[in-house]
Amino acid sequence: MSTSATSARPKRMAQRLSQPFVSFAQIETASALLLLAMTVVALTWANLPHYGETYHHFWELPLGVQLGSFGISLSLHGWVNDALMAIFFFVVGMEIKRELVAGELASLQRAMLPIFGALGGMVAPALIYTSFHFGGPAMRGWGIPMATDIAFAVAALSLLGSRVPPGLKVFLLALAIADDLGAIAVIAIFYTSDLSIAWMGTAAAIFAFVYAMNLAGVRAIPAYIVVGGFAWFATHESGVHATVAGVILGLLTPTVTDVPVRSVLDRTFESILSLREFVTRNDAALDNRHRQELLRRLSESREILSPLDFLTHRLEPWVGFVIMPIFALSNAGVVVGTEMLASERTVGVATAVALGLLIGKPIGITLFSYAAVKLRLATLPNHVNWTVLLATGLLAGIGFTVALFITSLAFEDPSFTDGAKVGILCASAAAGVLGVAVLARALPQR
Repeated sequence: MSTSATSARPKRMAQRLSQPFVSFAQIETASALLLLAMTVVALTWANLPHYGETYHHFWELPLGVQLGSFGISLSLHGWVNDALMAIFFFVVGMEIKRELVAGELASLQRAMLPIFGALGGMVAPALIYTSFHFGGPAMRGWGIPMATDIAFAVAALSLLGSRVPPGLKVFLLALAIADDLGAIAVIAIFYTSDLSIAWMGTAAAIFAFVYAMNLAGVRAIPAYIVVGGFAWFATHESGVHATVAGVILGLLTPTVTDVPVRSVLDRTFESILSLREFVTRNDAALDNRHRQELLRRLSESREILSPLDFLTHRLEPWVGFVIMPIFALSNAGVVVGTEMLASERTVGVATAVALGLLIGKPIGITLFSYAAVKLRLATLPNHVNWTVLLATGLLAGIGFTVALFITSLAFEDPSFTDGAKVGILCASAAAGVLGVAVLARALPQR
């Protein structure tokens, strides 16, 4: 065996191992750029002279769906936050399950550092915010600075290219997944309206039915879409936020396939050879029926993917390039003017949210991670020191999508809502710039 062949094999192996993160990072980076563009559009639209009011009027337009005696009517903004974001959280639920089953959170030893970091990154910001508004009407917003936006955080980290150690990339992704899990728990427990026991029981029965479908081997995606729609409606009517239905359905998605993988691969290989032979010979004998049969066999190769892998692969681009940009467009528009800046209520919420994200996140992540290492529950990744970890904590202070989402759940008072949005946007921009700057100095030049 030649030396070049031997050296090429480890290179190909490294490429295969790194490809999932590279693909994910590419999606997240492009999505973050689109999110940024939609945020600028929303802010510009909301602040246009003479036309700024059309921003809020448009998103408050009502849209209803009626089916017999059952019906639901929401504003366009409500459909985005309750329905489209349920799909977003469905993908988040699947990502959480994948990490719990086969990712960094599957091993307790490997999971301890991001879990402790995520816990500190939620507790410290919430405490900072609460210290500003304890006992006041704005205290309900304590959950806003707890969230990390994985798209912007990964995009900021990718700016440093190959200088970023692989262990640091994995830590940030696992931290963001654990952070999402905590944010989902906060939304489900603390940001719910009046509960309906009857509808909660209905939703629980539907989720049990979905689980039974999984056990029975049902893999028809349209069937799950219909049942999932009923689960979403029942959850919405129960008083629990409808996006929780998306998370539960994501966690129920199977992570393994129940088809004989070897036989499917053998049939696929035979079909490819047959098609290649006909194409090479340009044989007219390949009639339409035969061609369709070969293509049908090729399509069966999808079955070797688990439902979770297949749905994640299909939905991630839609979430990154359609749902999240629409969410940013409908939620990031805040009118910036002298009246808002002169309002103590608005400035107070903005300050508390900004300090929670910009100071609470890095301090909480670093201190809790330090405790985990000192207690010998976890170890730092290779080539990562405490300065690097602190800078990564700064990047985790980029709170956008979920932070804006919790804002919509926490407040009805426009002065509080606008203040939270301003705090999120300012702190996220500062956290991204400072995090990249500190990392650029702390990481080795290579």
